[in-house]
Amino acid sequence: MKRVLLITYYWPPSGGITVLRMLKFAKYLRATGWEPVIFTAEGAHYPTIDPTNERDVPQGIEIIRQRIWEPYSLYKKFMGKPADENVNNVFYTDDADGGWKHKAAVWVRSNFFIPDARATWIKGSVKRLNAYLAKHPVEAILSDGPPHSNTRIATLVSRATGTPWLADFQDPWTQVDYYQLLNLTRWGRNKHERQEQEAFAQAKRTTIVSPSWKHDLEAIGAKNVEVIPYGYDPEDFADLKRSAHQKFTLTHLGIMGYDRNPVNLFAAIALLKKELPDFADDFELRLFGQLDYRVKENILAAGIGDQTNFAGNVARAEALQQQVDSHLLLLLLNQQENAKGRIPGKLFEYLAARRPILNFGGTDSDVAGILNETKSGSTFGYDASPQEIARVLKEAYSDYKSGKAVQMDAEVIKAYSHPVLVKKLGELLDEMTAQSPT
Repeated sequence: MKRVLLITYYWPPSGGITVLRMLKFAKYLRATGWEPVIFTAEGAHYPTIDPTNERDVPQGIEIIRQRIWEPYSLYKKFMGKPADENVNNVFYTDDADGGWKHKAAVWVRSNFFIPDARATWIKGSVKRLNAYLAKHPVEAILSDGPPHSNTRIATLVSRATGTPWLADFQDPWTQVDYYQLLNLTRWGRNKHERQEQEAFAQAKRTTIVSPSWKHDLEAIGAKNVEVIPYGYDPEDFADLKRSAHQKFTLTHLGIMGYDRNPVNLFAAIALLKKELPDFADDFELRLFGQLDYRVKENILAAGIGDQTNFAGNVARAEALQQQVDSHLLLLLLNQQENAKGRIPGKLFEYLAARRPILNFGGTDSDVAGILNETKSGSTFGYDASPQEIARVLKEAYSDYKSGKAVQMDAEVIKAYSHPVLVKKLGELLDEMTAQSPT
């Protein structure tokens, strides 16, 4: 069996959605004739921990761990935050006390940690992998980014060893929405752009999660770009018991940042509270994950605090169960320039849950296209009127009251399963290595 080196910062026991892409790649690659070898971080600062992800690690797989130092402990000390507080993205804050210290931290992160906060991991990782591959060669390299420190490591290792490399992008690099939030000097911006172009030049193949982002990457020089969406693992849903919540439940899982704040949705819920006698008692908005303080303020200001459950973080298994037990699932796209191509990984798990999806973002977005293709939900702009949103909620509420079951097309959704998508990945690795023998 051919061997492929997977370079990934996120690996179990990491929780959250980001770890799943490479984990599921590794899980299903053997079925395509490729044996994965994992290179990952030791002592990483993961924002969430979920030991249940360990069950998807293929038995007997080789895992190489390289010690990492990350600046979050210094950031928390500088900001006066508790040492045990989770901090993973300095651009989103859950309180209003950022001030000059927060701005200073963003400036330091932007210009001294390039391409990202894991930049100190690059040098030692490249040295370690060059030595490893000299004794234990592989047929291909597959990297995951962000963090694009992974991408940088793969660029340098592929260049040094001549090993063909497939660069996978969960998010773009300089085109990602939060890149606009970096407080970059000209030197910092040039360094980002130079490293990105070096990656494009070195990679034999590039994969990315959406058609719009494929087009965006090609526009700045990437070649041989293919789309592999996030997908879902059917095994994750096989043992779940589908038992809808007693209340009419709208559920969101994941980060609700200030640029994912559906103010008009909250207003629509408030309208239905006034219009429908039973709605206030029947309805519950469940929010799992990190919440920006402004989102909570808007919920309370709308007068729907009594209908909202601020549930915090939960283990992945519980998150999946919450999805299948809800009546509606809420998906929020960033309100940023390139959000058209952002397809959150949880979209595909929402599809697998086979519950209607309420999506906020561009009506011309790639997400809207998938929802139309699968007939799985509705898309609203963030500026949609509360009355327009309330009409859709009211229809779903009517189905809930009457006990009407919602039917989804399982065969259309199956095209987004990991076994199907990883088969395509294996074929790309085959093509890449056939053209570039090592």
